[in-house]
Formats: sequence, structure tokens, C-alpha cells
Amino acid sequence: MAHSKARATDGKVTYPPGVKEISDKISKEEMVRRLKMVVKTFMDMDQDSEEEKELYLNLALHLASDFFLKHPDKDVRLLVACCLADIFRIYAPEAPYTSPDKLKDIFMFITRQLKGLEDTKSAQFNRYFYLLENIAWVKSYNICFELEDSNEIFTQLYRTLFQVINNGHNQKVHMHMVDLMSSIICEGDTVSQELLDTVLVNLVPAHKNLNKQAYDLAKALLKRTAQAIEPYITNFFNQVLMLGKTSVSDLSEHVFDLILELYNIDSHLLLSVLPQLEFKLKSNDNDERLQVVKLLAKMFGAKDSELAAQNKPLWQCYLGRFNDIHVPIRLECVKFASHCLMNHPDLAKDLTEFMRVRSHDPEEAIRHDVIVSIVTAAKKDLSLVNDALLNIVKERTLDKRWRVRKEAMMGLASIYRKYSLQGEGGREASKQISWIKDKLLHIYYQNSIDDRLLVERVFAQYMVPYNLETTERMKCLYYLYATLDTNAVKALNEMWKCQNMLRHHVKDLLDLIKKPKSEASSKAVFAKVMVITRNLPDPGKAQDFVKKLAQVLEDDERIRDQLETLVSPSCSCKQAEVCVRDITKKLGSPKQPSNPFLEMVKFLLERIAPVHIDTESISALIKQVNKSIDGTADDEEEGVPTEEAIRAGLELLKVLSFTHPVSFHSAETFESLLGCLKMEDEKVAEAALQIFKNTGSKMEESFPHIKSVLLPVLQAKAKRGPPRQAKYSIHCINAMFSNRDTHFAQIFEPLHKSLDPANLEQLITPLTTLGHLAQLAPEQFAAPLKSLVANFIVKDLLMNDRIPGKKTTKLWVSDDEVSPETMAKIQGIKLMVRWLLGVKNNQSKSGNSTLRMLTAILHSDGDLTEQGKMGKPDMSRLRLAAACALLKLAQEPCYHEIITLEQYQLCALVINDECYQVRQCFAQKLHRGLCRLRLPLEYMAVFALCAKDPVKERRAHARQCLVKNVNIRREYLKQHAAISDKLLSLLPEYVVPYTIHLLAHDPDYVKVQDIEQLKEIKEALWFVLEIIMAKNENNSHAFIRKMVENIKQTKDAQASSDPKTNEKLYTVCDVAMNIIMSKSTTYSLESPKDPVLPSRFFTKPDKNFSNTKNYLPPEMKAFFSPGKPKSANVLGAVNKPLASAGKQLQSKASRMETTSNDSSSNPGSPQRSKTRHDSTEMDHSENEDISLRADSVDKDIEKPRGRKRGMTSSDDQESKPKRGRKRASASTPAAADCEDPWDEDARPEDEQNSPPKKGRRGRPPKSATANQDTPSKGRRGRKKAAPPPEEDGEEEEEEEDERGDEDEDEDDDKSSENMEVKTKGGRQARASRRSQGSSESIESTPQKRRGRPPKSAQPAAKKPARGGRSKAAAVKADSDEEEEEEEEEEDEPTTRGRKKAAGRRR
Repeated sequence: MAHSKARATDGKVTYPPGVKEISDKISKEEMVRRLKMVVKTFMDMDQDSEEEKELYLNLALHLASDFFLKHPDKDVRLLVACCLADIFRIYAPEAPYTSPDKLKDIFMFITRQLKGLEDTKSAQFNRYFYLLENIAWVKSYNICFELEDSNEIFTQLYRTLFQVINNGHNQKVHMHMVDLMSSIICEGDTVSQELLDTVLVNLVPAHKNLNKQAYDLAKALLKRTAQAIEPYITNFFNQVLMLGKTSVSDLSEHVFDLILELYNIDSHLLLSVLPQLEFKLKSNDNDERLQVVKLLAKMFGAKDSELAAQNKPLWQCYLGRFNDIHVPIRLECVKFASHCLMNHPDLAKDLTEFMRVRSHDPEEAIRHDVIVSIVTAAKKDLSLVNDALLNIVKERTLDKRWRVRKEAMMGLASIYRKYSLQGEGGREASKQISWIKDKLLHIYYQNSIDDRLLVERVFAQYMVPYNLETTERMKCLYYLYATLDTNAVKALNEMWKCQNMLRHHVKDLLDLIKKPKSEASSKAVFAKVMVITRNLPDPGKAQDFVKKLAQVLEDDERIRDQLETLVSPSCSCKQAEVCVRDITKKLGSPKQPSNPFLEMVKFLLERIAPVHIDTESISALIKQVNKSIDGTADDEEEGVPTEEAIRAGLELLKVLSFTHPVSFHSAETFESLLGCLKMEDEKVAEAALQIFKNTGSKMEESFPHIKSVLLPVLQAKAKRGPPRQAKYSIHCINAMFSNRDTHFAQIFEPLHKSLDPANLEQLITPLTTLGHLAQLAPEQFAAPLKSLVANFIVKDLLMNDRIPGKKTTKLWVSDDEVSPETMAKIQGIKLMVRWLLGVKNNQSKSGNSTLRMLTAILHSDGDLTEQGKMGKPDMSRLRLAAACALLKLAQEPCYHEIITLEQYQLCALVINDECYQVRQCFAQKLHRGLCRLRLPLEYMAVFALCAKDPVKERRAHARQCLVKNVNIRREYLKQHAAISDKLLSLLPEYVVPYTIHLLAHDPDYVKVQDIEQLKEIKEALWFVLEIIMAKNENNSHAFIRKMVENIKQTKDAQASSDPKTNEKLYTVCDVAMNIIMSKSTTYSLESPKDPVLPSRFFTKPDKNFSNTKNYLPPEMKAFFSPGKPKSANVLGAVNKPLASAGKQLQSKASRMETTSNDSSSNPGSPQRSKTRHDSTEMDHSENEDISLRADSVDKDIEKPRGRKRGMTSSDDQESKPKRGRKRASASTPAAADCEDPWDEDARPEDEQNSPPKKGRRGRPPKSATANQDTPSKGRRGRKKAAPPPEEDGEEEEEEEDERGDEDEDEDDDKSSENMEVKTKGGRQARASRRSQGSSESIESTPQKRRGRPPKSAQPAAKKPARGGRSKAAAVKADSDEEEEEEEEEEDEPTTRGRKKAAGRRR
């Protein structure tokens, strides 16, 4: 021992036993061998070996010499490093090295050796691992804390470890590295920015992706040292974020990436940083705000993030960015929503309102992404989105931009398929989204062809997938049809009708192409190409493509044959798929991936291919109906009562019998339908009869055994069945049997002889049957029919009141309350009209007699005998029947000629009848006749009188009808440019002279110079002129002005010698002229044509007479306000824009599709309705039964704006608002506060439809009874999408004539229920807003006058409101009757679609 101490003191190096001196004089191999022995010695030593420590002290110092630290051989260096590591372990806590520089050199040397850890397959790896383990275990680097250069040492160590870590290292290596680095952070006094950067740089995405193991190492280190390192991280972010000192670190530009990574590692690292983000969210720098928003989106949206709950102020501040002025920021917020909804359903409530606001964002991309976010979450799990979020998607199906609408529709479709069709999520989920199927089909009412095509695609792929097996597909269709709402059913029917129509057009095109080429055939082909073009998107481009297709069809026989097969009635679904595939393959080109021509052809094929319905499908559908009848179907499981399922199934078959009649030609199908005829349900039997009528044309020859069974059933129903079944039975016989005259005679004779006026209830079916026989075979029964009409119908039935009517104050009652006598009289009127329509000539003067009879009914307010026996509801029914009969006769040229002007004017006044339902139904009939171009143009002028209607929705409907008719006529003229000889009967501008004449003969226009009366004339004229003048095509404003000037040069042909009559005419002309001058800037230009005035209404102009006098009183000038007419097209859907949560902006008044998202007027503003209704008020479907949904229209009942009669007080006049202008009180809080909601149930039933005192036919009185007409809606609603315009309505005139009017009657049962569906309860009458001053206005003395009801006085507090009637009650007066009227000439009943229900609104 003494020896060793001496050696130590002497400075001599003592080597372990067996180890010779290690110096530069020995070879490398020998040096390595000796060093290994030294390593072994140090490895075996521990801290307690004091003697050995002293003995080898000089060796320890020797090994730290530059000779070893800078030795070129890596093995030597490694062994030396291992020795030094053990020396630090053995001599701890004091190292044998005292020089700071030497310590620095040693630790930098050890750090360099650690790079050897990189190669895990190296033979020396275990020694490198030993080195790491040793220094980590001993925390050797902690010695450096006292050194000035400690930061450099630590930084180099960290860099080295982060560089060498790789996926070859096991968990122990990772653990030792973390231990080594964490001890430096946790036990040191400070963490320099450079050292911090060395750690944080591994979190930057670019580095993270390059070396995932380094990221994991940094992550583990930060987790281990979170508490110690947090202040330094906070200081770094404070320097960069708050003080803007980006130079403090090279990582400043990655600050937001780092925050996200640090938050994901340990949220405690950012406890003091997150408030700084709230400050940054309000930065003025757009890009900076965007970066913070992106960062927080990831932090809030992360799966296990609790940041929103932990830091509510930051969450609320973030939500505020949804309304940021910068578009990319709002977009980022919206995109974040889907992750948030999926990962944090509890935050959905907070997000909903902000998403709703953004769904009205002016930016299309943002609205689009709102849909994407909601749908993405919903497709993952429906429970993640609430109903409010789904309603946002629903609302966006009406967006003004196609891209947004498409995304919303496809999103809803995919949600429906997943949760309803495929049943994911169970019954509850299916119930939650049951509305989607209806909503998707409602979109078919949109004007845009793109929307309709997408609905067809959605239906074929998502609602009833065409690729399902036939039985499954038909079951799906069966229950879908049974659960659709009325409007959706109509849309689906219309869809099939349009597809069928297009199939016929393509078939016609193929037939024309096969004909020999000629100039005429080329023109016909071009005309057909134009028709097909209108059924495709982007008609401008489509026209060229369809021309190209026509050329291809002409040249390529194979494609032509394939297309012929496709449009053939007998084409099966499988054949259709093959044909479509072959045609697209033939027309496609692999060299041209984007082929617009092929895309257009695909659109066309998609529309015409029968992918759902063929003979096999109909058979499967019939079997499904039979299962329901037998009680073996899954009706209850599908949520459909069996009776409803059967009825819906038959209705579905009825519709398909029109579009796919050939598919019904099988004995099995007809036998099943025979069974349906015997069912007790009347609707089922009716549908079966209609199906036979549509499909049974070849039954006599193909299925004689069915005919022999069917005929007796038809005859029995024609004689004794319900009226509608009797009607259909007659038409079935007419359509199906060759010897129909014999069968008709067998029915006519017994019925004719058995008519007994004493048994009124038994009269209705015979009269119905006889009426249809009279129309179908007038010559066969000419003599008995004339006698029947003259003696029985007129004398015995109409001229007698056998049973006194019930005394009631109601003006209308439901069908089951109408007396049998009235029903019989209505059928009698219809029989007369049908007989005349069958005869189609007036040689016997029967037309004159019938017209006199009908006008007598109107003159007497429905009580022809004037004995006072009839009840008011019965009188209303008869007035309506007589007026509709006049309209029906006016559609036949031979009878139109003999209708006098007085009769026409009397008929026109029915649109102002005191009974709401009469006005409603009459307007429906009038519109239908005009839409088909059957009623003469003068009948369009009748709608001008609707300006006086006190009910807002009636005015809205009338305006809609006018728009529709004007558009139809203009479109027809564009397509038939050669028919200039018919211009007088078609050009919409020619309605102006008829309107002027009609208003000049208005019974309320008594005093020529009366201001109030002239104001009402002005409103009525503007009601028509606004729509006519909306487009100044071909300088039409000058043409109208010229027409009015010409009228002033003529005299009234109705009373040409009466000065007062002519003065009225000229005064109305001056009103019209002032309107034109105030609303047009081009009226003074040269008229494009010289107008021709109708000679029945005006005398020929007197060339010697120049009428330049102004007939208006001077004070009238103040009532003509300048301004352009608003757009006539009001049929678009509405976007209700909202700038921020809770702020509702009003939509623009005029637009084609939907209003702008960034319009900004207040919906409550009185400016909303000046001189006309806001167009949103009219955004209702024109192709539905004018049905207003409870949420689609604000049915404010305005105070009647009828005219003053006789002398009126000035107060009376002052209290009367201008038409269309809301009273000021309507928009003031005071008025709102004083509203008294009327509880409908609290009103006496007999007041619900009571007329005014001394009520009589004509306009509703200017009294508090305005509210009797219709209840107000509970709220303003977003307007529903308008139905599509009548497709090909103009070209189909010939088809319509061929069909007769059966399609019109299809809906007569429902015309009331769907014209305006009133809410049945909880309605609040809004008339109180308008009632201020009404107590004065109702006091004018009633004067008995033809055509208008009195302005009778009733206490304002007892304003009766029309009660909530049953859906079918409104027009079912016309149901069994009118529905039976006109259908029979047609082969195809129109499927309750555009043609049939034009003017209807949803």
C-alpha cells in the first residue's frame, strides 16, 4: 500500500496488474488490448475502493490527456471514453479533473463517442451502450453545471442524442437518453434558449416526419421535465407572441406548430401560453389570426382534448372567429366543426348557432363546407348532429349556388341511405331522418333542370337503388311511396311523367331520323332536338350535343337500335342497363377522358332509361299489394298502417299505369286488379278502375277471360257505385271495349227511366254516369238527352227547392254536410255542360239556354228560385258550380262565341266572391284553363280583380298564376314563331285592353272621379302591368302605351252610346297610361307593331276623333310613384341571409334562383310590401295544388281593401290602406303588443265562416269579416322551393287536347286541401294589426248590388275567422263532380304534376 501511495505521489502512472504501459510507442492493436484490460479494471471498481482510487489516480489523469482524447482510432477513443465514464462513477461526487477546460474537453469527447450509438449492428455497440448507461446512471454531465461553457456541452449532447436515436434502438437506450437529458433540465439552474431549441426543433412537423424516434425522445423528455421546463417554454412564447421578438430563436416561425405539439404532449406545458392565444385571436393581422385559428382548431378538435372545458374564455373567443371578416378564417372554423362534432359531441350545442349563421355566409365555399362538415359527422354517427344542424343542410338545398345545393342534396341522400334504407342506427335514427325523403323530392319543384336531374339521380341511387333485386326494389318503392307526404308524392309522379315524356320525345326523334331526308323532316328533327335540349342541363351547349347525337344516330345503326330498345315500352330494367352501357362505351373514347358530349348523352340516357319499372317490377309490386291485402306483409314493421299501404300501393300503380302501361299487360296483374275492385275501400277500387282504363286498351283481344269478368263489374258500378267509380267505369268501357255503344245503351236506358227527383240521394250516381255518357256518346243518346236536360235537369231539379236548407251563418261546409239536393243540382249542372261539350255545336241553341241558366244562378247568388229556402253553404256551392261550368264552356270555341260580355263579367266577379273557398276554387279552375291555352286571353284579365282580395295568400296565388301564364305564352310564341295570326289570343300584352275593359265595368266603380275608387283601379291595373312590364322585350312598353292610346280613340262596344260608360273607359285608360309612364323609361319610343284591339270589346277607332283629354282628377297624380317593375319571376327558392348569430337579414325581392346571401333589409320593415307583395311572399310552387305549408308563408290576413260604395266618410277613406301596403301599426311594438291572439277553439262554430249581414255573392265585405276567410299563419317562414315550370306545356297543347281534362280532375278531390293548407290550431289572427280604423270603415251603408258583397257592419271584436276545415273540404264540392268532368278523352291521366297542378304551391 505504501508502495502504491508513493507511486501516486510521484506522478507515475500505475497500470492494473498485467497491463504494461500504454503510450504512442506501441501498436494500435496492442493499445486496444491493454485498454480493454484497463476498462475491465475500472468496470470492476466501485466507489468504496479508496486504495484503488488513489492507486489509479494518475492513470485516470493520464487517460484524459490529449493523446487519448484526440487519438485517431475510434476503438481507442471508445475504450478511453468507457474508462472516463467509470472514472466519473468511481470518483463521484468529485472528479479527479479540476481544470474547467479539461472537463469541457472530456465531456465533449464523451459526447462525440456517443455518436457510435447510431449503428446498432456494430460490433462495438454494446460498449457504446455501456458508455451511455454509465453516464446516465451516474448523471456525470451534472458536473458541468459549474462550467462557463456548460450550455455548449449540454447543447452538443442533446443534439448528438437526437441525431443518433433511431428505430434500431430498444427501449433501454431510449430510457437512458431520457434519463441523461432530463437530469440536466431538472437539476440545472436554467435552460438556455439554445438548449430549448435543440429539444423543440424535433417537434416541428418537418423534423418530426424525418425522424420519428427523435420526436418520441423529445416528447418523452418534455413529459418527464414538464414542471421544470414550463417556465422556459412560457418565456419563449412570450418573447415571440407578445413581444414580437422573433430573433430570439430560429423556431419563431414554427411557434404555432410547437404550441400544438406541446399541447398534445402535456397541456400543462402551456398553462401560461394559452391566454396569449386569446390575445392573438384578436390580432389585426389576418394571417396571424388565421394561423392561431388553425392551431386552435386542431387543439379543440383533438380526440381527447379537454381544452374547451378547461379554458372556456378561449373557446368562446375562438367561436367568435366564425364571424371573422377574413374569409379563410371563417372557412377554417367551418372545416374544424366536423372534427369537433365527431370528437366532442358535447360541443355541438355551442357550434350549432355559429354553423347556422355561416350557412348563410356570402361566400359559396363557406356555405359548401358547412354542409360537408355536418354531413361528415352525421355519416359517422347520426347522434353526433342535432336536428338544428340537419336543418341547416335541409335549408341549403335551396341555396342560390348549384354547388352548395348539390352538396346538401347528396349529403342528405347519403344520410338517408345509411340510416333509413340500410337501417344503421336502428329505428330511432330512421325516424329522426324520415323527413329527408320528402325534402329531397320537394326539390323537384325547383326551376333549375340541374336540381331536377339530381333528384332523379338521388332517387335512382339512394332512395330506391336501381341495382337492388326486383322484389326488394319494389318493396322499397312500395313503402317509400306510402310514407311520402302529399307534395313529395306529386313530385315523384311528376318525375316519372317528365321521364316518360322525354322517352316519347327521343322515340319521336328516332322515328324522324328513320324517315327519308327532306327539308320538312330536317325541320321536324331540329324542332325535336330543341325540345329534348330543354330537358338537359345547360341548354345552350346541350343543343349542339343533341344535334351531334342526332347525326350519330343517323350514321350509326347499331347505336340507333340500342336507343330504340331503350325507349321501347317493353324494355326491361336489365336490358336498359345493357343498352346504356353499350351506348356510352361506343360513344366514349379512352383518348379523351373529359368528354362533354358523352356527359350530355349520359344525362339523357339517365333520364330515359327505365331502371326501376318493367313488367317484372309491376308483377312484384302487385304481389306486394296482395300481401298487404292478405295481411302477410311487413306493413306495421315498416311503420305503415295496412289500409294506408294498400291505398298508396294502388295509387302508385295508378301513376305507373300512365307512364308504363305496357308493363301491366299480364293476366296475373289484371286478376289482382279485379280483386281490388271488390274491396270496400272506395279509393282502392277507384285506383283499380283508373289502372284498367289506362292499361286495358288491348284487353279485349289479349285477355278475353278478364274482359268477361270485368264488364259486369263495370256496369254494376256505373249504375249503383259511388259517383267517382261510376265515372271511371264509363271511361273504362269507352277505352277497353269495341262495341261500347251496346254497353252504353245497357247502362243509359235503365238509369234514364229510373230518375226520381223525390229520391235525391240516389240521383247523384245516375246523373254522374249519364253526364259522362252524354259527353262520350252525345249522338247516340241525342233525343233522350235533350229531353232529360230540358225537363228533368232544369225544370224538376234546378228550378225546385224541395228541402229547405239548414239555417247557418257559415258560407261553406264540408262535403258530408252539403245537402243531397245541392249535390244533385251540381251534378245536373255538370251533366248539361258535359252534354254540350260532347255535342260541340250550338245548332239547337242549347248553349244559349244553358248560359242563361248559369248566369241566372250567378245573378241570384246561387238561389235560382229566390224562395229563400237554400242555406248559404249550398248557395256558395251552386255559385261555384255555375262559374266553373261557364269556364268550361268558354274553353270550347263554339260556346265562347256566344258568351256575352255581361256573362263574362259576371263570371269574372266570382273571383271576388264573399266565400273564401269559392274564390279559391274558381281561381284554380281559371288558372288551369289558361295554362293549357284553352281559355281565351280575356279570362287572364280576371286575375286583376284579385288585387282587391283581402287575403294575402289569395293575392299571392293570383300573382303567381299571372306570372305562370305570361311565361307560358311567351315561351309558346318563341317556339311557334310562325303563328302570327294567333298573336291576339296569345301575346300576354294583349291582356291589357281586356283588363281595362273589365275594370271599367267593375260594379264597384260607380263615381268616375272618385279618388278612392280610382286608387283601387290603379292597384288592379298595376297587379297585371307589373308582371307584363317586368321584361321590356321588343320594346313592349311602347307597344302597351300605344295600345292604351288606341283604346282612347275608340268607344266601349258594350255600350258605345253611353257617355258615362265611355268616360269610365277613358279614365281607366288614363290610370293605365300614368302607371306606364311612371314605371317605364322607354314607353315613349316607337311601338314595334300597331296593336289590334278586340272588336267585341271596342269599336273601330274613329279617325276623325282625337281624344287627348286627361280624365283623371289632378290629385291622382300623387299616387303614381316612379320606379322599375320588379322581376316577374317569383318562383325561386329563398335564402334567408344572416350576417351573424341572431341577426336576420331580409332576402332581395327579385331573383331567379334564390336571393343573395348578403342582402340586408329588415324583414319587419314596412318597406317590404309597397304596391305589391315582396316576392318571397309568392315563392310557392306552381306545380302543386297551391298548397301553402305551415312554415312557408306568412298568412297575414289584411284588412279587406274593397271599394267604397256610395257616400263614405273621410275617416272611412283615411282608414283604408293602399293595397299591398301594411299599416304602420303592423310594424310597431305597440301594435304587436295589442294583438289579441284568437283561440280558434273558443270561437262559436257558426261564426267560423259566417258571412256579413245581408251577405250576398261577390267580393268579401270591407268589414271585420276579412278574417273569416283564412286563418293567419303562426309565423313567417322561409319560402319553400317553387315547383318547376310546366315542362313543355306549350308544345303539349295538342297532347293536352287529346287527353281531355282528366288530369285536371285527378286532383279535384284534393284541390281544396292543397290549394292553401290552413293550420288547424294555435292560429293567431293578425287582423288586429290592420283593424285600427276598421270600425269606421265597416259602417258604410250596404247597397244591394250584383257582384259584390256588402260592406256590412259587424263588431270588430267578433271578426269571424274561417275555421280549420278538413283538408278535402275546400273543393270537394268540385271533387266528385269536377273530377268527373273532363278526363275521359285522354289515354294518360296526368300524374298530379306540373301540367295538372300548375300554380300550386307548397
